[in-house]
Amino acid sequence: MKVRRRLSCVGLVALLALSGCGNDTGPEDTGPADDEVTNEAPEAVATDEVQAEPAEEVPEAEPLEVAIDVTATLRNDRRLMVEGETNLPEMTRLLIVVERELSGVRWQSRTEVQGNRFEAGPFGPGSGLPDGGYTITVNLPESTVQPPTIRERIGDQGEHLAGPLVRRSRHGLGQVASYSRRYLIGNEPRRTTDEVEVLDVE
Repeated sequence: MKVRRRLSCVGLVALLALSGCGNDTGPEDTGPADDEVTNEAPEAVATDEVQAEPAEEVPEAEPLEVAIDVTATLRNDRRLMVEGETNLPEMTRLLIVVERELSGVRWQSRTEVQGNRFEAGPFGPGSGLPDGGYTITVNLPESTVQPPTIRERIGDQGEHLAGPLVRRSRHGLGQVASYSRRYLIGNEPRRTTDEVEVLDVE
């Protein structure tokens, strides 16, 4: 009887030892300890904080209130010369259009601002401009056709332009500017009460 009890005790000890070995291998395979996971968290937070820093703000350009003034002269050959003054930046590209009111015929010329001045012409056919009313228009085209330095001043969409001469582009390309003035060549009587300047051959 004593021999059997000793064998039973030895068997129980052996089983407990084997079961203990099996439990020791389990937790080691489950992954990193809790302390290791806690140590990684602050690094991720620090990275997010660096990315969240705001970018430096670029100061906005001052609004440019467009001013344009035009004078026209009729040459001996009865063709029209156009000159003007403006506060637009140097090298700004302009489009000058002369239109005869009776027929709608147009003559146009591109020019640039130099020293706050611009000029274009002569306008009209070789035989000279017939008597009648004419409209001279100075257009500041869209920013997309301007040199880079001009785009920087007036804005990529002309958003820095201001004043009564500024309007939205018909092509949806931002803001543009336009100035118009009417002139009368010859002795044809005025048919409207609009302000019209009479031009004589110089």
